[in-house]
Amino acid sequence: MWTLVGRGWSHGRALAVWAAGTAQRGRLEPLPTPTRGAPAEFRAWDRLYTSAERKEKIDMSRFSVENIRNFSIIAHVDHGKSTLADRLLELTGTIDKTKNNKQVLDKLQVERERGITVKAQTASLFYNWEGKQYLLNLIDTPGHVDFSYEVSRSLSACQGVLLVVDANEGIQAQTVANFFLAFEAQLSVIPVINKIDLKNADPERVEKQIEKVFDIPSDECIKISAKLGTNVERVLQAVIERIPPPKVHRKNPLRALVFDSTFDQYRGVIANVALFDGVVSKGDKIVSAHTKKIHEVNEVGVLNPNEQPAHKLYAGQVGYLIAGMKDVTEAQIGDTLYLHKQPVEPLPGFKSAKPMVFAGMYPIDQSEYNNLKSAIEKLTINDSSVTVHRDSSLALGAGWRLGFLGLLHMEVFNQRLEQEYNASVILTTPTVPYKAVLSSAKLIKDYREKEITIINPAQFPEKSKVTEYLEPVVLGTIITPDEYTGKVMMLCQARRAVQKNMIFIDQNRVMLKYLFPLNEIVVDFYDSLKSLSSGYARDKAHSVGKAICERLKDSLPRQLFEIAIQAAIGSKIIARETVKAYRKNVLAKCYGGDITRKMKLLKRQAEGKKKLRKVGNIEVPRDAFIKVLKTQSDK
Repeated sequence: MWTLVGRGWSHGRALAVWAAGTAQRGRLEPLPTPTRGAPAEFRAWDRLYTSAERKEKIDMSRFSVENIRNFSIIAHVDHGKSTLADRLLELTGTIDKTKNNKQVLDKLQVERERGITVKAQTASLFYNWEGKQYLLNLIDTPGHVDFSYEVSRSLSACQGVLLVVDANEGIQAQTVANFFLAFEAQLSVIPVINKIDLKNADPERVEKQIEKVFDIPSDECIKISAKLGTNVERVLQAVIERIPPPKVHRKNPLRALVFDSTFDQYRGVIANVALFDGVVSKGDKIVSAHTKKIHEVNEVGVLNPNEQPAHKLYAGQVGYLIAGMKDVTEAQIGDTLYLHKQPVEPLPGFKSAKPMVFAGMYPIDQSEYNNLKSAIEKLTINDSSVTVHRDSSLALGAGWRLGFLGLLHMEVFNQRLEQEYNASVILTTPTVPYKAVLSSAKLIKDYREKEITIINPAQFPEKSKVTEYLEPVVLGTIITPDEYTGKVMMLCQARRAVQKNMIFIDQNRVMLKYLFPLNEIVVDFYDSLKSLSSGYARDKAHSVGKAICERLKDSLPRQLFEIAIQAAIGSKIIARETVKAYRKNVLAKCYGGDITRKMKLLKRQAEGKKKLRKVGNIEVPRDAFIKVLKTQSDK
C-alpha cells in the first residue's frame, strides 16, 4: 500500500482515477501530485505526462508558404541516407550534437538491429538563412526495393528530393528505381555524392555516371561526407534554392492527405498528414472522405523529430493529427480529411501496393488467434502495403494469407510482430500469385470469371480444366562490374529471364535489364547473384518435391507399417520417400531347422503389415507440419 502525501489517497483510488482518465479521454491522465512513495512506473508516467502538457505549443503561422520546403532523401541501401539526416538535424539545432547520434530517425527496434530503414520518418527542421527562417520538412525513406511503397507515399508530400549516391559504389539498382519514382512525380532532384572521405572514393567517376544515366549536369552534384559533416550545410542551402515551395491555398477549405499513420494504444491513430489547402486546429470537426465518419481533433503538431504540439497546421506544412480514431479501419493511408460541412474534392491518394510474395501465417496456439488478429490489424495501419485474407489449414487451424512486397518485407513484418506485439507465429514457405484461364464451364460459373488469381497452392485448379497458366514477371535492373557480366548473364538465363537492355554506364560497370519470372528470383536469386554461381536446372519441380518429401520423412514418427510420402502435380507423382516400418524379428527363436519354417513366419508378418496398412491411421504431429511449411529449410 502507498499513500499520496497530503491527499490521503489509497493505491486503489489513485489507480481508479488513472484508469478513468484513460477511458474518458483515450489517453492516460497524470496521478495527483505530489506522488512521493508511489510505484516507479506511476512516477515515471506522471513526469512524462506533465512535461508533455507543459511543452509550449509552436506557432506555425510564422512560416509563410514561400519559406516552406518539403523534401525526401532517397538512395540505394547503405549509401548514407540516415547519416545525412542525422547531420541535417544537428545543423538545424533540432537535436544536440553528440557522438550517439546514429540513425536518430530509425525508431523501430528492427531498424536498429538490421541497420536499415524500414519506415519513412518525418522531421520538421527550422533553419535561418540570409535573414529568413525556413521550415524544412524532411522525410527519410527506406532504400531497399521491398519498401519502395514507403518511398512513393513519401514523395506525395514533397516537392523535391535529395538523391544520395555512394562515392565508392556509384549508381546502384535502387538508385535508378528511386530516381524514376521522383522523376515521374515531377519533383526537383538534387544529386548528393556521399562518403567522399573513403579511401577508394571516386566522386568524379560518380558525377559522370549521374550525368550519363540521369542526364543531370555534373556541376549540380554536391560532394559531401555525412559522417564527418563535410559540406553538409551546402545541402541545406541547395534545398532552399532549388526546391520550390508547395503550391497550396490557405484560404480554401481544409484538404489534408494522410500519407502515413501509427497506432498508440492510449491515443488511438496518429495520422501523418500533408496539408494541401486550409488550416486545422484542436477542436475542429473533420470528416474522412473514405469512411464519412466525423472526428474531433484532439491535437495537431509537427515532428521535431518527436511530437511537438502546435496551435494550428497550415496548408503547405507536414505534421501529425490525433482525432480519437480508435478503430484501425478509420485511418486509411491515402485518405483525404476535410472540415465537417465543408466537403472538398478528395485527393488522388495512392496506387494500391501490388503484393509479390504470399505466405500463410498462423498462431502457434489457436487460443492466441484473437490476439494475433488484433496485432496484425494494428501493424497493417503502419504498413498498409500488406494485404490480409483469412485462411485455414487442416494442420495448422485458422490463420491468414498475407501478401508482401518481397521476402525482406515479410521477414521484417514477422520480426515486428514478435518485438512490438509479443506474437509468436508459424510462417509458411513464401509463394507468388499465379493466374489460370479456365476451360471448364462449371469452374467459370463457380468463380464467376474466366481468369482467376491463385494465391494459395492448395487452390490450384487441375491442368485438364485450365487453358493456360500465367505467372507474374518483373523487370529487374542489375548493375555489375564488367568482368562479371558473363556469369551474371548465365545466371539470369538459368532463371528463365529475357534480356531487354544492356548499357555500359562507365568504363568498368554494366547495367543489365532482364524480364524475370518472379518465382525464379523471390527466394534465393540475390544470394546466387552475390556468389555468381550458375548451372541451375530450369525444371525445379522434382528437386522441390523431393526436398519436401525428405523433410516430412524426417519429421514423421515411424509406425508398425510402411508409410509412403509422395509429391504430386495433378495425378503425376514427381517424388517419393518411404518411412520404414518398425519390424519385430520373428526369426529370433528359430535355431537352425528347415528354411520353409522361417519363410512361413516372414510371409505371415508381411501379410499382417499389409493388412495394417489398409486399416491403419497416421496422426501427423503439428511440429511435423511446422518443419515442412516453415520458410527456412532444415536441409
